[in-house]
Amino acid sequence: MKVILFGASGMVGQGVLRECLLDPAVTQILTVGRRADAPPDPKLTQIVHRDFFDFADIEPQLSGYDACFFCLGVSSGFMREQEYAHLTYDLTLAAARTLSHVNPGMTFVYVSGSGTDSTEQSRSMWARVKGRTENALLKLPFKAAYMLRPGAIQPLHGVRSKTALYQAIYSVTRPLLPPLRALFPGQITTTEHLGRVMIALARDGYPKPILEARDITALNP
Repeated sequence: MKVILFGASGMVGQGVLRECLLDPAVTQILTVGRRADAPPDPKLTQIVHRDFFDFADIEPQLSGYDACFFCLGVSSGFMREQEYAHLTYDLTLAAARTLSHVNPGMTFVYVSGSGTDSTEQSRSMWARVKGRTENALLKLPFKAAYMLRPGAIQPLHGVRSKTALYQAIYSVTRPLLPPLRALFPGQITTTEHLGRVMIALARDGYPKPILEARDITALNP
């Protein structure tokens, strides 16, 4: 299986990249980012691309892949809806439309978030935008598309958040996460498990296109 990964430098993306490198079923990984800062690996190719709203220059290099794991995203904090929609809906769809054109047999897996509103009517701005993004992705002519809505995510194996505040929170709460996972098993996952789930979705599929936090944690890939 040949995989394209967006957001490899983020917390989720780091975990997904690790699992792809470890999985023998994943034979080739292409990361697309603004920096090529992942350690070298025989399975890994890194493309540095600046304009994430236009992929025409690298479109030929994106052809021939079986799956895309889209882990790129921004926090909605202190953003107006128009700005957040541009960096969430517009950016994601720019990549997805290109990929659906050059790889019609591709499976697209999008990391969304718990609380996303498919009706696009939520009072929460981010939930409306994420819902609109999911709905648009599901209409594209991919072989299959899956929307992941994880709850809390525990970083493992040295994975770190690029956001200093988030990393500080993870560091402080790390001792509490194992007992919290025992108390709320359907709401807390790990970067390792999420990566394994994404690979399993691309390989085996799933009965429904939207996976809530409990669906994610219930899978045993």
